Amino acid sequence: MAWSDVGLLLIRLVLGGTLIMHGWNHWRGGGKIAGTARWFDGLGLRPGIAHAWASVVTELGAGTLLVVGLLTPLGCAGAIGPMAVAGLVAHRRNGFFVFRDGYEYVLMISVVAVALAALGPGRISLDHAAGITFAGTAGVLTALIAGLGGAGLLLATSWRPVAAQPATPSPAPPATQPAAHSGESA
Repeated sequence: MAWSDVGLLLIRLVLGGTLIMHGWNHWRGGGKIAGTARWFDGLGLRPGIAHAWASVVTELGAGTLLVVGLLTPLGCAGAIGPMAVAGLVAHRRNGFFVFRDGYEYVLMISVVAVALAALGPGRISLDHAAGITFAGTAGVLTALIAGLGGAGLLLATSWRPVAAQPATPSPAPPATQPAAHSGESA
């Protein structure tokens, strides 16, 4: 076993574990499914409840595939798709930095997933144990086509951006009366 296999295992564990925690939070976190559905509805992803469950299933499933190293490019696609949707729908308008709710986090997850699809899961994986060699060009194309294709299909069929509400004009300040000047006539 080479250090590169240990490195790929670490990448898979962190990427997959992050997706699992992200999906778990959508399911069982603060707002649970109902809160996640309201959030998706607010972003224009309708119906929100269907998208909430789809995100949970995708992120838990993809995360699990990545952690165990099984069908790794499909696990990578399950990371790329939701992150592409999130980047476009929720984070793009906020700029790059994550501390401003920008797309930094979703970009990092997506690029790491593409790189993992290119490199493969390493020898410490179920893919290796089962003799599945699915990396390189085939892995990248599978991850990108399935991930971005799924994201594009979801956006085309379900995303209805909420129109920006026009700003309500503030009431005009009360008109001021001209000051009376003593000794002057009009």
